[in-house]
Amino acid sequence: MSLEKAEALVIRQADFSESSRVVTFFSKEFGKFAAIAKGAKRLKGPFDAALDLLSACRIVFIKKSSGSLNLLTEARLISRFQPQSSGAQGSLGSLYGGYYIAELLNGLTEDFDPAPELYDLAFASLTSLSTAGCFPSTLIIHFEISLLHHIGLLPNLFDCSICGAPVELNSGYAHWVSQGGLLCQACRREEYSGASISAGSIEVLRRLTDASVELVSRLKLSQQQAEECHKLAVSSITHALGRRPSTLRYIQI
Repeated sequence: MSLEKAEALVIRQADFSESSRVVTFFSKEFGKFAAIAKGAKRLKGPFDAALDLLSACRIVFIKKSSGSLNLLTEARLISRFQPQSSGAQGSLGSLYGGYYIAELLNGLTEDFDPAPELYDLAFASLTSLSTAGCFPSTLIIHFEISLLHHIGLLPNLFDCSICGAPVELNSGYAHWVSQGGLLCQACRREEYSGASISAGSIEVLRRLTDASVELVSRLKLSQQQAEECHKLAVSSITHALGRRPSTLRYIQI
């Protein structure tokens, strides 16, 4: 056992007893892990409001041996996730976007696999979703694509998966999910399942991969670009998870 400190996002909670919860964190220093927070359900518990879902906090925990629950001993709030997009619908879109980010972090990362750049991405995305006037759809798509890129599951956007010909941005393609890439028009066959994607959307995906969250938060995609980019990302995410994310039913692109 060892006493550890971390900066972390709360990405999941589950009741453990009448007064305690098991909290799943995604931390900058350790990646994802769960810890029991004793007394967290009390009105005047030891952690105040630091453990609200999607809050960022500084925590101290006892790291237990494999197979045992870690023990949270201290949590201090850094910031709380408070969507403030223009209009009620915008705020709701940002709220559900935050829940979606939490589900993806929980489902597509491994325990105690440090990924500080992924923590920074999630923190910046949640911060932007809490900013009035942001475009939730663009931020959600950017997070999807950036997460896939980080875990090595982003489709190849530069070559046809069958013939290897370079992707030309004046033609149409299909996303071949099982092979993690694109199919050119000449290589499309009935036996290859794939959703069509336009050249413009492929270019958007390329640009989003290298864009900062700050830039993306001010970028509004066309309806076609948003739908095609999101559909490609969701196909890859669903293939990796073996199921569709449950929060997808609330996401409107």
